[in-house]
Amino acid sequence: MILVFVGTAGSGKTTMSGAFGRYLEENSHSVGYVNLDTGVKNLPYPPDVDVREDITAWELMEEGYGPNGAIVESYDRLLAKLGDYASRIARLNEERDYVIIDTPGQMETFLFHEFGVRLMENLPEPLTVYLFGPEILRKPADFCFARFFSLMIDLRLGTTTVPALSKVDTVESIEDYRKFLDDIEYLTARLKLDPSTQGLLAYRMCSTLPELASPTRLLYLSAKTGEGFDELETLAYEHYCTCGDLT
Repeated sequence: MILVFVGTAGSGKTTMSGAFGRYLEENSHSVGYVNLDTGVKNLPYPPDVDVREDITAWELMEEGYGPNGAIVESYDRLLAKLGDYASRIARLNEERDYVIIDTPGQMETFLFHEFGVRLMENLPEPLTVYLFGPEILRKPADFCFARFFSLMIDLRLGTTTVPALSKVDTVESIEDYRKFLDDIEYLTARLKLDPSTQGLLAYRMCSTLPELASPTRLLYLSAKTGEGFDELETLAYEHYCTCGDLT
C-alpha cells in the first residue's frame, strides 16, 4: 500500500510520515519510506529511497541558485531519473506492507512540476493524504477552500485523495471544526449568509461539492498523540480492498 502525504509548508508532512510509519511498525507492519524533498536536512525516519542521493537544493544554492530556484532546478534534474525512482518505489511496495512517501515542503513543487505528476502516474494505486493545519481555517470560506483544494489535488495527480486536518492536538474544540468540515450542508448554509464576494464564490463552490467530490470521510490526525492513526490505517486498507469504500 502506497501512502503519499502532501500539504502546504508547515502542515506536518515529514513529522506525520515518521509518526504514522512508527505506528504501523508497532502494529507489526513492515514499512518502506521514500523522501522526495531535495531541501530537507533531517528526517524522523530512515529513507529507503531518497532523492537527496542524487541532488539537494543546498548543493544548487552553492552554485548560485536562490532557494526557490534551487528547488525547481533540483526537480528539473531529477526528471531524467524518474523511471528509476518509480521502479524502486514499486519494488519497495512489493517487499513491504506499506510505503510512505514524503513529498516536498513546498507543495506546489510536487503538484505543478512534471516530476511529481508523472511519478504518481507510474505508481500502482497510491492513496494521497492532503494535510492542512487548523491555522488556515479562520472563517467559513476557508473550510470551503480546504475541501475544494483536496479535490484539485485529486484532479491534478489522478489519485484518490483524502483530506486530513493535522495538528488536532493543538485545537481546543475539535467539534467547532468538524461541523464545518463534515457537514457540507451546514457549511453551505453558513456561506449563504455571507454577503461578500468571497462568501458568494465559496457558497457557489461548496454547493457543487456533493456532486463533484467522491464520497470519502475526512480524517483528523495528530502526529504528536497518534490520534486518527487507526482510522487512517483502516481507510488505507479500504482503498486497496475491493470490499470497502472510503465513506
